[in-house]
Amino acid sequence: MSLKLRDIVLMVVLGTVFGFLYWALVQAWTALSIAMGPAGDLAQHFLFGGWLLVAPIAIAIIRRPFVGVIAEVLASVIEVVFLGSAVGPLLFVAAAIQGVGSELPFAIGRYKKYGWLPYAISGALGAGLVFFYSAFRSGWYGQEILFLRFGIQLASGIILGGLLAKLIVDSLVRTGVLDNFAIVQDTKPLAVRRAA
Repeated sequence: MSLKLRDIVLMVVLGTVFGFLYWALVQAWTALSIAMGPAGDLAQHFLFGGWLLVAPIAIAIIRRPFVGVIAEVLASVIEVVFLGSAVGPLLFVAAAIQGVGSELPFAIGRYKKYGWLPYAISGALGAGLVFFYSAFRSGWYGQEILFLRFGIQLASGIILGGLLAKLIVDSLVRTGVLDNFAIVQDTKPLAVRRAA
């Protein structure tokens, strides 16, 4: 994995920005759980995909192995160490699992396939893999609503953690701010890349 300095800086910036955004999402989760009343325990599953965004975004831009996992763990460090997330250090484990799940479809495609399907699968796997860890940690196994929880979290992962990430990445590419990164460089003809 050969990362350029700009890739490392971008990974740190993304991890930091999304660490703050993830913390803000925790506040939204609290508000939504209150608004949902007796069904408030399901609020986290509706919003879960939002906690998966940094991995596919980092992977799509930098296009190198482990970038998604590292960005996801960096975001969790910001959440826990600097913003005092109530989840505590166990969030690092969840973030690593989410990152692995989110990165897997891109790794299988050898970091060359970035259509809607890999993003959707990324969101599904990021949400799905960590669900089993969370279910064990939170005592959800044996609950009648276990599959409801899983279904909501999977849908959220696909929509918020996968498809929304694709929209964000495509929007960033159109602005031109990513012209010096692999996401744009990989699509340029070889002659143009050599001249750059």
